[in-house]
Amino acid sequence: MKEKIILRFKRIREDFNDIPLPEYSTNGSSGMDIRAALEDEKIIEPGKIELIPTNLQVEIPEGFEIQVRPRSGLAANDGIGILNSPGTIDSDYRGEIKIILINLGNQPFTIKRGDRIAQLVLNKYYKAEVQLVDELSDTQRNEGGFGHTGI
Repeated sequence: MKEKIILRFKRIREDFNDIPLPEYSTNGSSGMDIRAALEDEKIIEPGKIELIPTNLQVEIPEGFEIQVRPRSGLAANDGIGILNSPGTIDSDYRGEIKIILINLGNQPFTIKRGDRIAQLVLNKYYKAEVQLVDELSDTQRNEGGFGHTGI
């Protein structure tokens, strides 16, 4: 049986009540689509960054985070990504969720009110205890990195 986690969303302004809350598109979706809360359409020029409001705040249970990820269709078809992907919404954040979009494509991209602009993925996290030591255990790889195993 799947563990049921409640995410409580709050709308900031009532004039955006027509925009659906984040929702899963299919039964197998791990990410919920979140939508733009814009008065007017916004154009993102190639190479430019825009902070897109969602008119939503969220209450995330302690021990969880929400990762903000790009939508694959926007990335593949239009070159639209999320600049700090994946972005993190911490459980103690109560401000408006805003999405940092970047246009990596060659054409201006228009975002309209209610467009699906990102995915939200709920994740459990663990807090680590940090220890300073004099030695680390050896592994087969040790310090090899950045292509050390070949192509």
